[in-house]
Amino acid sequence: MTFKITPFNNLQLKELYNILQLRAEIFVVEQNCVYNDIDGLDQAAYHLMALDKDNVVGYVRILPPGTRFQEASIGRLVVDKDFRFKGLARQLMNKAAEWLYTQWEAPCIQISAQKYLKGFYLSLGYQIISDEYLEDGIPHLKMELKRVNSID
Repeated sequence: MTFKITPFNNLQLKELYNILQLRAEIFVVEQNCVYNDIDGLDQAAYHLMALDKDNVVGYVRILPPGTRFQEASIGRLVVDKDFRFKGLARQLMNKAAEWLYTQWEAPCIQISAQKYLKGFYLSLGYQIISDEYLEDGIPHLKMELKRVNSID
């Protein structure tokens, strides 16, 4: 398993196709949710991929501050069904957060989390900052992760 992060303009066509295919398989087909995944934010994003050989088996989208939320954000977390329950989602979220802290010096990361994944995100250190709301017909919570600075 290798990880690759790249801005939209540096994605290879095969990578982009695999990302969109995986997102559609999970968000549209598996979750039975008709919504517009192609939302115009991919072009502003960095794309973190988990690759098994040349296949995208896990993915998150990293957005700069002021794009989706006031703070930097992580979204569109997906893991291929054959690679679930092996810690890949946790690795992707941690790698994305570390990248945001080191590359953009983000003091805080915000996400729109599907409510059923609340426990997963709480285990990563995220805190709930909103009441439950519907997004594309699915209950969500706005959550944030504040950077913890070490004291020397």
